[in-house]
Amino acid sequence: MLSRLRKKNLHTWMRGYARHLARRARVRAVDGPRHLLFAMCDHYEPLWAGAPEAAGRARVTAWREGYPRMASGFRDADGRPPRHSWFFPGEEYRPEYLDDLATLARADFGEVEVHMHHDGDRAETLRPKLAAYLDIFAQHGHLSRAAGGGYRWAFIHGNWCLANGRPDGRWCGVDDELPLLWDLGCYADFTFPSAPDPCQSDMVDLIYWPTGDLARRRSYDAGEPARVGATHDDRLLIITGPLSLVRKGTLGVRIENGALTGDDPPTPSRLDTWVDQGIHVAGRPEWVFVKVHTHGAVEKTADSLLGGDGRALHEHLARRYNDGASWRLHYVTAREMYNIARAAMDGKAGDPGAWRDYVVPPPPVATP
Repeated sequence: MLSRLRKKNLHTWMRGYARHLARRARVRAVDGPRHLLFAMCDHYEPLWAGAPEAAGRARVTAWREGYPRMASGFRDADGRPPRHSWFFPGEEYRPEYLDDLATLARADFGEVEVHMHHDGDRAETLRPKLAAYLDIFAQHGHLSRAAGGGYRWAFIHGNWCLANGRPDGRWCGVDDELPLLWDLGCYADFTFPSAPDPCQSDMVDLIYWPTGDLARRRSYDAGEPARVGATHDDRLLIITGPLSLVRKGTLGVRIENGALTGDDPPTPSRLDTWVDQGIHVAGRPEWVFVKVHTHGAVEKTADSLLGGDGRALHEHLARRYNDGASWRLHYVTAREMYNIARAAMDGKAGDPGAWRDYVVPPPPVATP
């Protein structure tokens, strides 16, 4: 039994999960409607598993054509369609891929952010790679702009290995990755949860600011939970998705980590579990944040999310979480989720849909 648990790396996050359950039990009752902020964050890799160019092209075309067909029939409480965040890997750049995603962004279906796989880097080798990718994305109208110049963007690390988090040292190499990302304009990381991967920390079911020496390896392992009345303007925010243990069959349990695949599609019970974790900015429990993730370019997953499973997800969201009395639904991109979290920290209340562009503006391609 202990051997099986260690293979699932539960020892890396069980203490944090226990703290989360204790926090959740202490949350006060909410008067009036609750608001569900729902973000789909896609590790969007057209060339996944070494796919040839033709397969990559077909994968992007499937989303350019299929996502509007699936999503157009749904609207949230603000009248917005489902919003997708395509975290695109710079190392898979092809001009037509980002142009097709720009077509979806202009139609209000989502935004493009930054994904990257790398190995054996140091800060001095990673920085120019990332800077080059940012310039390329910007040429296609993606990425927000800072008021004083420069880019503002969100990040998901390839292979989960943020800040050199793997025990074997693979798939990163840069201990001080968090300060480097911040210096290049990254405002938030959306990598986690990664369980059962060993990169998972015990900062579970949280929106939080990393603390301590941010140049150290796995600096995401320590943090200050986001709360009303406190912010930091010298580091990125870490927004995690739901992570929990749920019943499997009669006697078993499974890890629920918010990952959507063709073999493990979204279901009403999974969605309810994500919401039940109650991830929020402390002091604003009526704004519930659900960030799930997928590798949506893969054919089997794309068929699921662009077909019946995707429609069933949004039907359940509309039926259960957008009645206007108990719940109001807000489809958000990663950027909008960050902005609304920051608004909560600054004491904003009421309808969170008003704060989608609070700190970081839309990218040029998605600006009305």
